[in-house]
Amino acid sequence: MHTWIPKNQRRLISHLREPLLKNAITLILTSVSSAGFGFIFWMLTAKLYPETDVGIASALISSISLLVLLSRFGLDFSIIRFFPTNDRSRIFSTSVIATTFFAVIFGAIFIASVDVFSPELHLLKSPQNAMFFLLVLAVNSAIVLTGTSFIAIRKTEFYLIQNVILGSKIFFIIPLAAFGAVGIFGAIGISFILALLVALVILMRLGIRPMFVVDRSFLNETFHFSVGNYLAGTFMTAPNMILPIMALNMLGSEKLAYYYIVFAITSLLFMIPISISTSLFVEGSHGEALKKTVLKSLAAAFSLLIPAVFILYLGGGWLLNIIGESYSENGLELLRIMVFASFFMAVTSIYFSVKRIQKDVKGLVILSGVIFVLLVGLGYMFMLTFGMVGLGYAWVVSYGLSAVIVGVIACKEVWQGRWI
Repeated sequence: MHTWIPKNQRRLISHLREPLLKNAITLILTSVSSAGFGFIFWMLTAKLYPETDVGIASALISSISLLVLLSRFGLDFSIIRFFPTNDRSRIFSTSVIATTFFAVIFGAIFIASVDVFSPELHLLKSPQNAMFFLLVLAVNSAIVLTGTSFIAIRKTEFYLIQNVILGSKIFFIIPLAAFGAVGIFGAIGISFILALLVALVILMRLGIRPMFVVDRSFLNETFHFSVGNYLAGTFMTAPNMILPIMALNMLGSEKLAYYYIVFAITSLLFMIPISISTSLFVEGSHGEALKKTVLKSLAAAFSLLIPAVFILYLGGGWLLNIIGESYSENGLELLRIMVFASFFMAVTSIYFSVKRIQKDVKGLVILSGVIFVLLVGLGYMFMLTFGMVGLGYAWVVSYGLSAVIVGVIACKEVWQGRWI
Protein backbone atom coordinates (compact mmCIF):
# COMPACT_ATOMS: atom_id res chain seq x y z
CA MET A 1 0.00 0.00 0.00
CA HIS A 2 2.86 2.42 0.71
CA THR A 3 5.46 1.18 -1.82
CA TRP A 4 5.19 4.50 -3.64
CA ILE A 5 6.45 6.40 -0.59
CA PRO A 6 10.23 7.04 -0.67
CA LYS A 7 12.23 4.98 1.80
CA ASN A 8 13.47 7.99 3.80
CA GLN A 9 9.90 9.25 4.19
CA ARG A 10 8.68 5.83 5.34
CA ARG A 11 11.45 5.86 7.93
CA LEU A 12 10.38 9.32 9.10
CA ILE A 13 6.74 8.21 9.39
CA SER A 14 7.76 5.19 11.47
CA HIS A 15 9.86 7.42 13.74
CA LEU A 16 6.88 9.70 14.33
CA ARG A 17 5.12 6.80 16.04
CA GLU A 18 7.85 6.61 18.69
CA PRO A 19 7.02 8.20 22.08
CA LEU A 20 9.90 10.69 21.91
CA LEU A 21 8.89 12.19 18.59
CA LYS A 22 5.15 11.89 19.22
CA ASN A 23 5.47 13.95 22.39
CA ALA A 24 7.94 16.30 20.73
CA ILE A 25 5.56 16.93 17.83
CA THR A 26 2.72 17.63 20.26
CA LEU A 27 4.93 20.05 22.16
CA ILE A 28 5.88 21.74 18.90
CA LEU A 29 2.22 22.00 17.94
CA THR A 30 1.64 23.54 21.35
CA SER A 31 4.37 26.07 20.62
CA VAL A 32 2.96 26.73 17.15
CA SER A 33 -0.53 27.34 18.52
CA SER A 34 0.88 29.52 21.29
CA ALA A 35 2.94 31.50 18.80
CA GLY A 36 -0.03 31.74 16.44
CA PHE A 37 -2.30 33.12 19.12
CA GLY A 38 0.53 35.34 20.29
CA PHE A 39 1.01 36.69 16.78
CA ILE A 40 -2.69 37.48 16.41
CA PHE A 41 -2.76 38.99 19.88
CA TRP A 42 0.19 41.30 19.29
CA MET A 43 -1.04 42.17 15.80
CA LEU A 44 -4.35 43.35 17.27
CA THR A 45 -2.52 45.02 20.12
CA ALA A 46 -0.23 46.93 17.77
CA LYS A 47 -3.22 48.18 15.79
CA LEU A 48 -5.36 49.12 18.79
CA TYR A 49 -2.77 50.51 21.20
CA PRO A 50 0.05 53.06 20.91
CA GLU A 51 3.63 51.72 20.81
CA THR A 52 4.22 53.14 24.30
CA ASP A 53 1.41 51.03 25.79
CA VAL A 54 2.66 47.95 23.93
CA GLY A 55 6.16 48.50 25.32
CA ILE A 56 4.96 48.95 28.90
CA ALA A 57 2.68 45.91 28.72
CA SER A 58 5.48 43.76 27.30
CA ALA A 59 7.70 44.88 30.18
CA LEU A 60 4.97 43.87 32.66
CA ILE A 61 4.69 40.46 31.01
CA SER A 62 8.46 40.03 31.00
CA SER A 63 8.55 40.94 34.69
CA ILE A 64 5.90 38.31 35.48
CA SER A 65 7.81 35.68 33.51
CA LEU A 66 11.08 36.53 35.25
CA LEU A 67 9.49 36.36 38.73
CA VAL A 68 7.89 32.99 37.94
CA LEU A 69 11.22 31.73 36.66
CA LEU A 70 13.03 32.83 39.82
CA SER A 71 10.43 31.16 42.07
CA ARG A 72 10.35 27.72 40.40
CA PHE A 73 13.47 26.47 42.22
CA GLY A 74 13.86 23.64 39.71
CA LEU A 75 10.74 21.86 40.96
CA ASP A 76 9.38 21.70 37.41
CA PHE A 77 12.32 19.47 36.46
CA SER A 78 11.84 17.38 39.61
CA ILE A 79 8.21 16.80 38.64
CA ILE A 80 9.37 15.19 35.40
CA ARG A 81 12.07 13.20 37.15
CA PHE A 82 10.09 11.92 40.17
CA PHE A 83 6.48 11.62 38.98
CA PRO A 84 6.99 8.00 37.78
CA THR A 85 8.02 6.72 41.23
CA ASN A 86 6.34 9.02 43.79
CA ASP A 87 2.87 10.21 44.84
CA ARG A 88 1.97 12.56 42.01
CA SER A 89 -0.68 14.47 43.95
CA ARG A 90 1.69 15.26 46.80
CA ILE A 91 4.51 16.22 44.43
CA PHE A 92 2.24 18.49 42.40
CA SER A 93 0.67 20.15 45.44
CA THR A 94 3.99 20.66 47.19
CA SER A 95 5.54 22.18 44.08
CA VAL A 96 2.63 24.55 43.38
CA ILE A 97 2.40 25.80 46.97
CA ALA A 98 6.14 26.36 47.33
CA THR A 99 6.68 28.09 44.00
CA THR A 100 3.54 30.26 44.15
CA PHE A 101 4.33 31.42 47.68
CA PHE A 102 7.78 32.64 46.70
CA ALA A 103 6.50 34.10 43.41
CA VAL A 104 4.13 36.38 45.32
CA ILE A 105 6.88 37.33 47.80
CA PHE A 106 9.26 38.21 44.97
CA GLY A 107 6.46 40.09 43.22
CA ALA A 108 5.76 42.21 46.28
CA ILE A 109 9.47 43.06 46.53
CA PHE A 110 9.51 43.98 42.83
CA ILE A 111 6.52 46.31 43.21
CA ALA A 112 8.02 47.98 46.28
CA SER A 113 11.28 48.56 44.38
CA VAL A 114 9.81 49.37 40.96
CA ASP A 115 11.48 52.81 40.91
CA VAL A 116 14.83 51.04 41.09
CA PHE A 117 14.20 48.04 38.82
CA SER A 118 12.10 49.71 36.13
CA PRO A 119 10.85 53.29 36.64
CA GLU A 120 8.77 53.04 33.44
CA LEU A 121 6.42 50.66 35.30
CA HIS A 122 5.26 53.32 37.76
CA LEU A 123 1.62 52.24 37.13
CA LEU A 124 2.29 49.40 39.61
CA LYS A 125 2.22 52.00 42.39
CA SER A 126 -1.57 51.91 42.10
CA PRO A 127 -2.95 49.47 44.71
CA GLN A 128 -5.46 48.03 42.23
CA ASN A 129 -2.81 47.45 39.57
CA ALA A 130 -0.41 46.00 42.15
CA MET A 131 -2.99 43.49 43.43
CA PHE A 132 -3.94 42.39 39.93
CA PHE A 133 -0.24 42.03 39.06
CA LEU A 134 0.24 39.70 42.05
CA LEU A 135 -2.89 37.69 41.18
CA VAL A 136 -1.73 37.13 37.61
CA LEU A 137 1.72 36.27 38.93
CA ALA A 138 0.31 33.59 41.26
CA VAL A 139 -1.89 32.09 38.54
CA ASN A 140 0.98 32.06 36.03
CA SER A 141 3.17 30.30 38.58
CA ALA A 142 0.60 27.50 38.95
CA ILE A 143 0.02 27.21 35.19
CA VAL A 144 3.70 26.48 34.58
CA LEU A 145 3.48 23.41 36.83
CA THR A 146 0.17 22.12 35.46
CA GLY A 147 1.78 22.15 32.02
CA THR A 148 4.88 20.40 33.32
CA SER A 149 2.69 17.75 34.95
CA PHE A 150 0.98 16.98 31.65
CA ILE A 151 4.39 16.55 30.04
CA ALA A 152 5.68 14.36 32.89
CA ILE A 153 2.81 11.87 32.59
CA ARG A 154 3.14 11.84 28.78
CA LYS A 155 -0.23 13.51 28.28
CA THR A 156 1.09 16.36 26.16
CA GLU A 157 -2.25 16.66 24.35
CA PHE A 158 -3.67 18.27 27.49
CA TYR A 159 -0.73 20.66 27.58
CA LEU A 160 -1.79 21.64 24.06
CA ILE A 161 -5.36 22.21 25.27
CA GLN A 162 -4.10 24.40 28.11
CA ASN A 163 -2.17 26.58 25.69
CA VAL A 164 -5.13 26.86 23.32
CA ILE A 165 -7.17 28.22 26.23
CA LEU A 166 -4.39 30.71 26.93
CA GLY A 167 -4.99 31.91 23.38
CA SER A 168 -8.38 33.22 24.50
CA LYS A 169 -6.56 36.47 25.34
CA ILE A 170 -7.26 37.63 21.79
CA PHE A 171 -10.97 37.83 22.65
CA PHE A 172 -10.35 40.22 25.55
CA ILE A 173 -7.90 42.62 23.91
CA ILE A 174 -10.58 44.64 22.07
CA PRO A 175 -13.04 45.28 24.93
CA LEU A 176 -10.15 46.27 27.24
CA ALA A 177 -8.61 48.74 24.78
CA ALA A 178 -9.77 51.75 26.82
CA PHE A 179 -7.47 50.74 29.68
CA GLY A 180 -4.21 51.13 27.74
CA ALA A 181 -1.26 49.04 28.92
CA VAL A 182 -3.32 47.69 31.82
CA GLY A 183 -5.88 46.44 29.30
CA ILE A 184 -3.22 44.46 27.41
CA PHE A 185 -1.96 42.95 30.63
CA GLY A 186 -5.52 42.30 31.81
CA ALA A 187 -6.41 40.34 28.66
CA ILE A 188 -3.48 38.02 29.30
CA GLY A 189 -4.34 37.72 32.99
CA ILE A 190 -7.93 36.65 32.31
CA SER A 191 -6.76 33.94 29.90
CA PHE A 192 -4.34 32.68 32.59
CA ILE A 193 -7.18 32.27 35.08
CA LEU A 194 -9.39 30.39 32.61
CA ALA A 195 -6.54 28.07 31.59
CA LEU A 196 -5.65 27.24 35.19
CA LEU A 197 -9.22 26.31 36.09
CA VAL A 198 -9.52 23.94 33.13
CA ALA A 199 -6.06 22.43 33.73
CA LEU A 200 -6.89 21.65 37.37
CA VAL A 201 -10.09 19.88 36.36
CA ILE A 202 -8.22 17.74 33.82
CA LEU A 203 -5.48 16.86 36.31
CA MET A 204 -8.05 15.73 38.86
CA ARG A 205 -9.65 13.45 36.28
CA LEU A 206 -6.19 12.00 35.59
CA GLY A 207 -5.81 11.17 39.29
CA ILE A 208 -3.67 14.15 40.34
CA ARG A 209 -5.63 15.92 43.07
CA PRO A 210 -4.40 19.28 44.40
CA MET A 211 -4.05 19.33 48.19
CA PHE A 212 -3.00 21.90 50.77
CA VAL A 213 0.08 19.93 51.76
CA VAL A 214 3.83 20.41 51.64
CA ASP A 215 5.76 17.14 51.48
CA ARG A 216 9.07 17.92 53.19
CA SER A 217 10.52 14.49 52.42
CA PHE A 218 10.06 15.15 48.70
CA LEU A 219 11.72 18.56 48.99
CA ASN A 220 14.66 17.05 50.88
CA GLU A 221 15.03 14.16 48.43
CA THR A 222 15.07 16.40 45.37
CA PHE A 223 16.97 19.36 46.83
CA HIS A 224 20.27 18.87 44.99
CA PHE A 225 18.64 18.01 41.67
CA SER A 226 16.08 20.83 41.95
CA VAL A 227 18.54 23.54 42.95
CA GLY A 228 21.00 22.63 40.21
CA ASN A 229 18.30 22.66 37.56
CA TYR A 230 16.88 25.84 39.06
CA LEU A 231 20.18 27.62 38.57
CA ALA A 232 20.60 26.23 35.07
CA GLY A 233 17.02 27.00 34.08
CA THR A 234 17.36 30.52 35.43
CA PHE A 235 20.55 31.10 33.47
CA MET A 236 18.97 29.76 30.28
CA THR A 237 15.67 31.64 30.31
CA ALA A 238 16.31 34.76 32.40
CA PRO A 239 17.75 36.66 29.40
CA ASN A 240 14.34 36.35 27.72
CA MET A 241 12.95 38.58 30.47
CA ILE A 242 16.04 40.64 31.31
CA LEU A 243 16.77 41.83 27.78
CA PRO A 244 13.33 43.47 27.29
CA ILE A 245 13.72 45.33 30.58
CA MET A 246 17.22 46.42 29.57
CA ALA A 247 15.91 47.51 26.18
CA LEU A 248 13.12 49.50 27.83
CA ASN A 249 15.59 51.42 29.98
CA MET A 250 18.29 51.84 27.29
CA LEU A 251 16.28 52.26 24.07
CA GLY A 252 12.81 53.34 25.22
CA SER A 253 9.35 51.77 25.08
CA GLU A 254 8.92 52.25 21.30
CA LYS A 255 12.08 50.30 20.42
CA LEU A 256 11.15 47.66 22.97
CA ALA A 257 7.80 47.19 21.20
CA TYR A 258 9.65 46.39 17.95
CA TYR A 259 12.04 43.99 19.68
CA TYR A 260 9.26 42.26 21.60
CA ILE A 261 7.22 41.59 18.45
CA VAL A 262 10.29 40.20 16.68
CA PHE A 263 11.12 38.04 19.69
CA ALA A 264 7.53 36.74 19.79
CA ILE A 265 7.90 35.57 16.18
CA THR A 266 11.36 34.02 16.55
CA SER A 267 10.25 32.31 19.76
CA LEU A 268 8.35 29.92 17.51
CA LEU A 269 11.68 28.77 16.09
CA PHE A 270 13.27 28.59 19.52
CA MET A 271 10.49 26.36 20.80
CA ILE A 272 11.27 23.68 18.21
CA PRO A 273 14.59 22.62 19.81
CA ILE A 274 13.23 23.27 23.30
CA SER A 275 10.24 20.96 22.67
CA ILE A 276 12.40 18.21 21.23
CA SER A 277 14.93 18.45 24.06
CA THR A 278 12.12 18.31 26.65
CA SER A 279 10.80 15.12 25.07
CA LEU A 280 14.35 13.76 25.07
CA PHE A 281 14.59 14.46 28.81
CA VAL A 282 11.30 12.66 29.52
CA GLU A 283 12.20 9.58 27.46
CA GLY A 284 15.81 9.49 28.67
CA SER A 285 14.58 9.53 32.26
CA HIS A 286 12.67 6.33 31.43
CA GLY A 287 15.85 4.53 30.29
CA GLU A 288 15.92 5.02 26.51
CA ALA A 289 19.32 4.55 24.80
CA LEU A 290 21.04 7.93 25.05
CA LYS A 291 23.21 8.17 21.93
CA LYS A 292 20.52 6.85 19.60
CA THR A 293 17.88 9.13 21.11
CA VAL A 294 20.12 12.20 20.85
CA LEU A 295 20.82 11.54 17.16
CA LYS A 296 17.09 11.24 16.49
CA SER A 297 16.49 14.48 18.38
CA LEU A 298 19.12 16.38 16.40
CA ALA A 299 17.79 15.05 13.10
CA ALA A 300 14.23 16.04 14.01
CA ALA A 301 15.28 19.50 15.19
CA PHE A 302 17.22 20.44 12.05
CA SER A 303 14.63 18.87 9.74
CA LEU A 304 12.07 21.27 11.16
CA LEU A 305 14.31 24.29 11.64
CA ILE A 306 15.81 24.51 8.14
CA PRO A 307 12.53 25.12 6.26
CA ALA A 308 11.13 27.24 9.11
CA VAL A 309 14.16 29.57 9.11
CA PHE A 310 14.01 29.83 5.32
CA ILE A 311 10.32 30.80 5.42
CA LEU A 312 10.74 33.38 8.18
CA TYR A 313 13.84 34.91 6.60
CA LEU A 314 12.03 35.49 3.31
CA GLY A 315 8.54 36.15 4.66
CA GLY A 316 9.39 38.01 7.85
CA GLY A 317 8.81 41.42 6.29
CA TRP A 318 5.32 40.39 5.22
CA LEU A 319 4.50 39.12 8.71
CA LEU A 320 5.74 42.28 10.38
CA ASN A 321 3.91 44.45 7.87
CA ILE A 322 0.63 42.78 8.87
CA ILE A 323 1.23 43.99 12.40
CA GLY A 324 2.15 47.47 11.27
CA GLU A 325 4.32 49.21 8.69
CA SER A 326 6.54 50.69 11.40
CA TYR A 327 7.22 47.18 12.76
CA SER A 328 8.37 46.00 9.33
CA GLU A 329 10.58 49.05 8.80
CA ASN A 330 12.23 48.80 12.22
CA GLY A 331 12.18 45.07 12.97
CA LEU A 332 12.94 43.18 9.75
CA GLU A 333 16.73 43.35 10.01
CA LEU A 334 16.59 42.18 13.62
CA LEU A 335 14.30 39.29 12.67
CA ARG A 336 16.59 38.10 9.87
CA ILE A 337 19.51 38.03 12.29
CA MET A 338 17.76 36.34 15.21
CA VAL A 339 16.37 33.39 13.21
CA PHE A 340 19.87 31.93 12.79
CA ALA A 341 20.30 31.63 16.56
CA SER A 342 17.79 28.75 16.48
CA PHE A 343 20.31 26.38 14.84
CA PHE A 344 22.82 26.89 17.64
CA MET A 345 20.09 26.68 20.26
CA ALA A 346 19.18 23.20 18.97
CA VAL A 347 22.67 21.94 19.82
CA THR A 348 22.77 23.47 23.30
CA SER A 349 19.20 22.55 24.28
CA ILE A 350 19.63 18.90 23.38
CA TYR A 351 22.96 18.71 25.20
CA PHE A 352 21.43 20.19 28.36
CA SER A 353 18.81 17.44 28.32
CA VAL A 354 21.65 14.92 28.16
CA LYS A 355 23.17 16.51 31.26
CA ARG A 356 19.83 16.26 33.09
CA ILE A 357 19.48 12.60 32.15
CA GLN A 358 23.03 11.97 33.39
CA LYS A 359 22.27 14.02 36.53
CA ASP A 360 25.39 16.06 35.81
CA VAL A 361 24.12 19.10 37.69
CA LYS A 362 27.55 20.76 37.94
CA GLY A 363 28.18 20.65 34.20
CA LEU A 364 24.66 21.87 33.52
CA VAL A 365 25.05 24.91 35.76
CA ILE A 366 28.47 25.88 34.40
CA LEU A 367 27.45 25.69 30.73
CA SER A 368 24.16 27.49 31.23
CA GLY A 369 25.97 30.16 33.24
CA VAL A 370 28.31 30.74 30.30
CA ILE A 371 25.34 31.31 27.98
CA PHE A 372 23.73 33.69 30.48
CA VAL A 373 26.85 35.82 30.85
CA LEU A 374 27.42 35.90 27.09
CA LEU A 375 23.85 36.79 26.16
CA VAL A 376 23.21 39.45 28.80
CA GLY A 377 26.72 40.93 28.58
CA LEU A 378 26.83 41.01 24.80
CA GLY A 379 23.24 42.23 24.67
CA TYR A 380 24.20 45.25 26.77
CA MET A 381 27.39 46.01 24.84
CA PHE A 382 25.86 45.47 21.41
CA MET A 383 22.86 47.67 22.25
CA LEU A 384 25.29 50.48 23.09
CA THR A 385 27.07 50.00 19.75
CA PHE A 386 24.38 48.86 17.30
CA GLY A 387 21.12 49.84 18.98
CA MET A 388 18.19 47.43 18.79
CA VAL A 389 19.83 45.27 16.09
CA GLY A 390 22.60 44.56 18.57
CA LEU A 391 20.22 42.27 20.45
CA GLY A 392 20.07 40.03 17.38
CA TYR A 393 23.84 39.89 17.15
CA ALA A 394 23.97 39.00 20.86
CA TRP A 395 21.64 36.01 20.39
CA VAL A 396 23.58 34.63 17.43
CA VAL A 397 27.08 35.15 18.85
CA SER A 398 26.19 33.88 22.35
CA TYR A 399 24.56 30.66 21.21
CA GLY A 400 27.07 30.20 18.39
CA LEU A 401 30.00 30.21 20.80
CA SER A 402 28.08 27.98 23.22
CA ALA A 403 27.30 25.46 20.47
CA VAL A 404 31.01 25.22 19.65
CA ILE A 405 31.83 24.58 23.32
CA VAL A 406 29.06 21.99 23.62
CA GLY A 407 30.18 20.26 20.43
CA VAL A 408 33.73 19.86 21.67
CA ILE A 409 32.60 18.52 25.07
CA ALA A 410 30.04 16.15 23.52
CA CYS A 411 32.59 14.65 21.12
CA LYS A 412 34.93 14.03 24.04
CA GLU A 413 32.19 12.34 26.09
CA VAL A 414 31.16 10.10 23.19
CA TRP A 415 34.79 9.11 22.67
CA GLN A 416 35.03 8.21 26.36
CA GLY A 417 31.93 6.02 26.09
CA ARG A 418 29.79 8.09 28.44
CA TRP A 419 26.80 8.15 26.07
CA ILE A 420 25.20 4.71 26.29
